[in-house]
Amino acid sequence: MLANPVYSASDVLGLAVQDTDALIDALREGLPVRSFEILQQRLGWSRSALAEALSIPERTLMRRYKQGQFSLEESQRLLRLARIVARGEELFSHSHRLGTWLREPVRGLGYKRPIDYLDTDIGAEEVEDLIMRLAHGVIT
Repeated sequence: MLANPVYSASDVLGLAVQDTDALIDALREGLPVRSFEILQQRLGWSRSALAEALSIPERTLMRRYKQGQFSLEESQRLLRLARIVARGEELFSHSHRLGTWLREPVRGLGYKRPIDYLDTDIGAEEVEDLIMRLAHGVIT
């Protein structure tokens, strides 16, 4: 059985939160830049590739690095992708394989790239559902 995506996602981001309230507080405060770096390393993506996937312009990313944390909205996008990574790492034994899979067209999404679905909650849910179906051997 796959783990709780909220707590697994917080682990993916290097957060030490014990419950949902603490995670909400962390999001409102703004996730640290370190969470971005951890996610980048896990996926094996360049900084610019991850920023693009999260819809964070390069100049904004540079400002966030100086500030040391992301806005609430950006933090939520980081968490959304981390939730997918947490689910996907259970399916793909290596994060870099997941990073490649996210950027390749897949049959289960009508030969569209999973990364292109992650800019909305409903799209992320669709990718998460696909990962769950693949994990349970449902042909898609």
